[in-house]
Amino acid sequence: MDIKSFLRVVKKYKWLLILVPITVVVITYFLVQNLPKEYSSTVQISTGLLDPSKKVITNENVDLYQVSQQFSSIIEKFKMKRNINLLSYNLILHDLQNPKKSFRKYSDKIDSLNANQRTEVINLFQEKLVTKSILTLADNKGKYKLYDLVESMGYGEETFRKNIDISHLENSDYINIEYVSENPELSAYVVNNYAADFITNYSGEVSVNQNNSMGLLDSVLKQKESIMNTKNNSLASFKRNKGVLNLDEQSATVYGQINTYEAQKTELLRSIQSTQSALSVINGKLRGNDPLTAGSSRADNREIVRLKKERENATSVWVSNGFKANDQAKVDSLTRIIQDKSNTNYDENVYDPRASKQALGTQKTALELQLAQAEAGVSTIDRQLSVLRARYNSMVPYDADIQNYQREADLATKEYMTALDQYHQNEAGRIAGLQLKIEQLGLPGNAEPSKKIIYLAGSGFGSFFLCLGFVGLIFFLDDKIVSSRQLASATNSKSIGVLNRIEGNERSIREIWNDKSDNLNYDIYRDMLRSLRFEVDSLMSADDSKILGITSLVSGEGKTFVAYSLAYGFAMTGKKILLIADDAPVVKSDSKALAVSQNFQTFLIKKEIQTEDLITIMNKNTSGNSLLEMQSIKNLHAGFDVLRNQFDMIIIDVNSLRDINIAKEWLLFTEKNIAVFEYGKELRDTDKELVDYIKKTPGFLGWVLNKVHLNS
Repeated sequence: MDIKSFLRVVKKYKWLLILVPITVVVITYFLVQNLPKEYSSTVQISTGLLDPSKKVITNENVDLYQVSQQFSSIIEKFKMKRNINLLSYNLILHDLQNPKKSFRKYSDKIDSLNANQRTEVINLFQEKLVTKSILTLADNKGKYKLYDLVESMGYGEETFRKNIDISHLENSDYINIEYVSENPELSAYVVNNYAADFITNYSGEVSVNQNNSMGLLDSVLKQKESIMNTKNNSLASFKRNKGVLNLDEQSATVYGQINTYEAQKTELLRSIQSTQSALSVINGKLRGNDPLTAGSSRADNREIVRLKKERENATSVWVSNGFKANDQAKVDSLTRIIQDKSNTNYDENVYDPRASKQALGTQKTALELQLAQAEAGVSTIDRQLSVLRARYNSMVPYDADIQNYQREADLATKEYMTALDQYHQNEAGRIAGLQLKIEQLGLPGNAEPSKKIIYLAGSGFGSFFLCLGFVGLIFFLDDKIVSSRQLASATNSKSIGVLNRIEGNERSIREIWNDKSDNLNYDIYRDMLRSLRFEVDSLMSADDSKILGITSLVSGEGKTFVAYSLAYGFAMTGKKILLIADDAPVVKSDSKALAVSQNFQTFLIKKEIQTEDLITIMNKNTSGNSLLEMQSIKNLHAGFDVLRNQFDMIIIDVNSLRDINIAKEWLLFTEKNIAVFEYGKELRDTDKELVDYIKKTPGFLGWVLNKVHLNS
């Protein structure tokens, strides 16, 4: 948003922004003089939801989100139609039954009732109060229009919804109910009666609901307990009938015993194999020719035996012959021979073969005994394994059944425990849950501070911002272009200059330029023209361009005057200028003035031009004829080449783009172009095509916002 443009619009409507708020404040001042005083009363209700002193379980964790939901639920129940209707019944009954202490003056509808009718109306309202029925428009269809009677006294539902404020301060245990009215007694009665009735009704509903919930939970708990007992009894009965106390432990024990016996059997089989190998070796030694057992001197031994027998015979002979010397010599000789043979046999055989055989025999006997024991042990283990495997296999069929029984019993037990926990939680919540209680009664208070200042300030500021919004609406709906920024945004192209509006009938740029008075309008125009001249000169000097075309969307936007002004401005810098333009009032001058004009059509024919001091003017063909109909393009280019050589700059006042056929022909011979747009005009849809055309024209420099109002 263009802030400056908006501020200009605000300035334009400043009296509207000043007078309207003042008028509204004055009117509001007289209206609020007769406002009645207002009295407020507040009742405070504790809930027990966040007060630790009212909880049985003091270390109970508080879920603030859940508590917030409970507070919101309570507040919404306060606003229920039924609860508000109960308050309406109490108020209307109070006023009807106590005419002298009525909170409000009787309405016309109440005054129109006689004593008997009032009694009937009282009975009807009492009946609705007892039954806690809802007051609707249907109650107008009876003998008395009960709904209208309540509304006429200002005790209707919508009235209370607007004026009763029910609030809960965050993280507190209290709910506040506030009511403001013109009567302090009425305010106190409303909040106290409203709170008391709600607590009674709500507590009763909560108690009934909790009792129903506890009854339902108790029934579910008993059902779950019965199912749990049935499943556990089925499991126990199965174990008794099958002789299973604990199948998992028993099967694990039997399996462990089987593993132990199999390990023992493996060890015994290993011992049997080693024993059999040892016996095989011993038997081989005993049957073989091992020198340790069989020896290497059997023949010698037989010889010794023979010699001993022979010595025995000789001894017998020696004794029989009476111990003769020769017989004794024979015995001694045989003894010496036996001794020699024995010594020789001992030297050749260190070990006694008999001793070795005896040792091997002893070892063989021990090993045979050991082998027999091992084989007997294997047989015993095999019998024990058979018994254990039979016992283990007998347990396998019961495994699936007992798992089913166990799973059903566990599931039933879990369901029972869950139901029991829920029962206990609800029982605890019933004891330590919601405990609504009036902590502070609503009392009649002093009048509330006057709100006149608030009303006055609100009316003043409200009317001001309303008017400001109206001005903003005018600004946003106004498509008039009043700034170079708006012009650049609307045309999506560059804006290179701004020229202010010249008031009066003075159209001579010479007079404007040479004016020495304190005419601010002229001073600003000269400064803006110099700025435009600088921009144009910089852009044209970049590529040594000399022919500048000046056009506009429509005629009357001041492009001709801009052309004359730029020509004079460039002449002031010492440049030799040719201005090709429509006829315009000119003033003769000795120097740097707008000289007598010549005809461009004549120049095209003769190729002759009378140059002036610094500015030479050629009038265009005002008959509207086409350039191309007067001369060929080749001749036209030749003519402009002549002019380029004689002048520093050529400024052409091109026809407006509405005369698109003429403008296109002139734009063929320009090197740079600018377009003039009049301040305060709108860019219409029909102009957008012309804008796109001039933007796409080669050498287009930008737009000039002309005739800007300095006081806007």
